[in-house]
Amino acid sequence: MASRVLTIAMLCAAVQLTGCAAFRNYDGELQQTNQHLSSGNVDAALALLEKNNTGEDKDLLYYFEKGELLRSKGDLAGSQTAWREADSVVFKWEESVKLDTDKYLGQFGSYLVNDKVRRYEGYDYEKVMLTTQMALNLLAQNDFDGARTEIKKTHEREAVIAELRDKEYLKREEQAEKEGVHTEYKDLKGYPVAALDAPEVVGLKNSYQSAFSHYLSGFVYEALGEKGLAAPGYRKAAELRPNTPLLEQALTELDKTPAKNAGSDVLIVVQSGLAPSRDSVRIPLPLPISGNLVITPLSFPIIKEDTSTPHFAQIELDRKPLNLTALNSTTAMSRRALRDDMPGIILRTSVRAISRGVAQKQINDVNPLAGLAVGLASAITEGADTRTWRTLPDATQVARVRLSQGEHVLNLPSNLGGTQVKVNIDRPYQVVTVRVVGNRVFAGGPALQVETPPAAQSVATLK
Repeated sequence: MASRVLTIAMLCAAVQLTGCAAFRNYDGELQQTNQHLSSGNVDAALALLEKNNTGEDKDLLYYFEKGELLRSKGDLAGSQTAWREADSVVFKWEESVKLDTDKYLGQFGSYLVNDKVRRYEGYDYEKVMLTTQMALNLLAQNDFDGARTEIKKTHEREAVIAELRDKEYLKREEQAEKEGVHTEYKDLKGYPVAALDAPEVVGLKNSYQSAFSHYLSGFVYEALGEKGLAAPGYRKAAELRPNTPLLEQALTELDKTPAKNAGSDVLIVVQSGLAPSRDSVRIPLPLPISGNLVITPLSFPIIKEDTSTPHFAQIELDRKPLNLTALNSTTAMSRRALRDDMPGIILRTSVRAISRGVAQKQINDVNPLAGLAVGLASAITEGADTRTWRTLPDATQVARVRLSQGEHVLNLPSNLGGTQVKVNIDRPYQVVTVRVVGNRVFAGGPALQVETPPAAQSVATLK
């Protein structure tokens, strides 16, 4: 009787776990949210986000997504408010890391807790892109001083991440040797290894430093007359994305004196698409459990590229073709992050499965029904962490031009509705940002006005 009660209790616990917020289908939620965004219905996307986050204790992802949705709507103040909440969460993370790195690594590296039930701390590239996006919000309002503050924060954040990852990788290697786990992601039969070994992924120095972020910092410092700080920004951008004429030209022309009446120096930023999603795949691995090699199906994350938005590399400025230079790919950064994290994921997943298998065998020996219940609970809760910032733009492309002050017109490609964006240039230095999702074009700030083609409803006008 007692064993039956125990079995029922374990089965109930398993059912409760599946309904727990920690096991929510976050990717499913954001697919619906992004469908609204792609159709231009930002209000519906925001309403769905709120519906799926009713608790008082909002997590980091809520503020990530809300900030980007409000930015798409043109509510730059609201976007900054949401992102400041996210930034405060990341700041607390930074402080915990700096206060006691070993303690943080010990807590995060726990092998008994499934990754998807941990409190979401954000991937390194998300932490860095957060302050970059905040800087773009401020630049849309011509607040270069405010953008400078966010850029400085970005550089400081990169330094914290770099030091942490060096220690983490060393600790992970030591732990893998201790546990006897030597499996690499290339050993996972059926895993899409080629996606993680693609040239655009392997070519990245790391997962969190963006050529765009550093080029933007150089532009902001140059606009503020701080050329001594602008040069390192341009230099780092060129280092992260070598053989890119735009980046090399920024350095060579930094010390040149513009000719009189040369017009305004304008940086056009076009962000398109959505960050990739994460999915979970099961791969069978032989694990040593109670002295035997047992084939055990384990779950690992994979990256699924977003296909909502057509690729393009050219727009028109005042009816003339203008080529864009790609400076950032969130898909490549996300894959690089997973590539770097896979050894730790394999280690944690394997050790957890071995411990669970040993415990289940011990329970089986005493009470087979209870062992079955534990096995069912394990099967239900097993799965890779699929949470990630989904509304973050995927591709960031730029063009830098000299324009006379006054009104100019940007034309997007015909597969994006042939949308026109009127731009008012009235400053010596100016940043113009356009956001494209699906065939919808979003633009915000006092200098921009979106013109919807008469026969199309493919543009959200943001004022």
